[in-house]
Amino acid sequence: MARKIVDHGRRHFVGTAAMTIAAARLGAVGAAQTDEREPRELGAIGRATEWINSPRLTAAGLRGKVVIVDFCTYTCINWLRTLPYVRAWSQKYRPGLAVIGVHTPEFAFERNLENVRRAVQQMKIEYPMVIDNDYSIWQAFSNQYWPALYFVDAKGRVRDHHFGEGEYEKSERTIQRLLAEAGAAAADGSVASVEANGVEAPADWSSLKSPENYLGYERTRNFASAGGVASNARRSYAIPARLTLNHWALAGDWTLQKQAAALRNANGRIACRFHARDLHLVMGPATRGTPARFKVSLDGAPPGSAHGLDVDERGNGAVVDQRLYQLVRQPKPIAERQFEIEFLDAGVEAFAFTFG
Repeated sequence: MARKIVDHGRRHFVGTAAMTIAAARLGAVGAAQTDEREPRELGAIGRATEWINSPRLTAAGLRGKVVIVDFCTYTCINWLRTLPYVRAWSQKYRPGLAVIGVHTPEFAFERNLENVRRAVQQMKIEYPMVIDNDYSIWQAFSNQYWPALYFVDAKGRVRDHHFGEGEYEKSERTIQRLLAEAGAAAADGSVASVEANGVEAPADWSSLKSPENYLGYERTRNFASAGGVASNARRSYAIPARLTLNHWALAGDWTLQKQAAALRNANGRIACRFHARDLHLVMGPATRGTPARFKVSLDGAPPGSAHGLDVDERGNGAVVDQRLYQLVRQPKPIAERQFEIEFLDAGVEAFAFTFG
């Protein structure tokens, strides 16, 4: 059974899922090689066949460049909040620096290449992105986290890493040091100026009291509807009169699947009591090309100025693609609130709540 937790702005993958995750210690990263000429880690990248924004890159072709390898999955809020910095480094330090995004999926729909291509375009990512659906690159790096940055020197050796959000200046200084070692220009020694907006804005850590939670039966916590979770069974649920902090519930005709809660009839609802500036929900239409309308409320009223990017002030929105939706962004002061979303159409799958 796979389990993933949020810890200081990162997601931790523990155990095994459909693929086997390497159990090597993180301290061994960079030590093993396929042979004396090709580092194991870059060799795995070079064997991948699906690329976005680039033809296939190889270890031999990357020799002489400093490389950042950025493990991601496109609905991960922790990775989304690091993205402005990675974009900035890619632009600032070219051509001596090569940034390679490694898209290793969490949810089944993130294996869909069309979904990933759409996300890359919407996020204005111009650097190469390699598709790691079989986790072979993840295993070669003995990685355990989304997001994870690995810093590779001009000889192909992994010299440093950073897991999760934060410490951006430290990461950039690592880039500058490796570029200097390689004899490449490292700009003027300043660090990139980054202004992050929307879902990419840093979390309000001082007010964040709600952890990520999944809606599929495999990893959900604090489910409050009477009768509890019915795995893979269609059931009519109800929301209790009051939810305690970080508990959630369903109302209407739902099936709790391994990764998602699937709505069978219109007018189903999800409620969650939370304490955070931002509330996001990873969700999508069960059938591609079949949008579903929804309405969001906070404490029983339209969100008004607390609406997120994907909702208007009256709480109206629509599920169109399989992605992360920002539904709430509270102005200060941040307070504990009860969130509710009602789907006016059937055929929605909801995967995870994340907060910021």
